[in-house]
Amino acid sequence: MKRKGVNGFSWQAGYGTFSIGQSHVSAVVRYIQQQEHHHRRLMFQDELRQFFDWYGISYDERYVWD
Repeated sequence: MKRKGVNGFSWQAGYGTFSIGQSHVSAVVRYIQQQEHHHRRLMFQDELRQFFDWYGISYDERYVWD
């Protein structure tokens, strides 16, 4: 996103990506539009841990964060 020059994608240093089905596009667009406000209540790291847990993705935090 940053390399492609997407406007407004610089308010946070880190990000994660996930693929979605076409039927979820509008919900994801809303999420992205409200993301800055959303992360004032829930830290990015905590939300990413939730995604990993919800989808059964194993991870090692030594390799997830800077």
